[in-house]
Amino acid sequence: QVQLVESGGGLVQAGGSLRLSCAASQRTFTSYSMGWFRQAPGKEREFVAGISWSGDSTYYADSVKGRFTISRDTKNTVYLQMNSLKPGDTAVYSCAARPPGYSVSLFEYDYHYWGQGTQVTVSS
Repeated sequence: QVQLVESGGGLVQAGGSLRLSCAASQRTFTSYSMGWFRQAPGKEREFVAGISWSGDSTYYADSVKGRFTISRDTKNTVYLQMNSLKPGDTAVYSCAARPPGYSVSLFEYDYHYWGQGTQVTVSS
């Protein structure tokens, strides 16, 4: 069983930056493709960014392309660097992991492991 813990959320003004982290309980996490999702109040959860198990491929929602960057270290942490934040980015952000060996998916139902989420609030 993989446990994921997000951190780094908070309150920031529009135009500011935050970096989210997602730490996995397993020491070696390199075989898991990862995704970041977000859910704003009254809206469905949506895909934000994903990174392949190898780290060679990354994927972004159009709404964050050019502003957010997903990355991973060689052990057990995935990051989401968020720049030029907008009020529309306000949401609970969650990281998720697919089973070992699977590629990134845009669909939340393809992810087996989820963190508890971290709140990001962008003020205007």
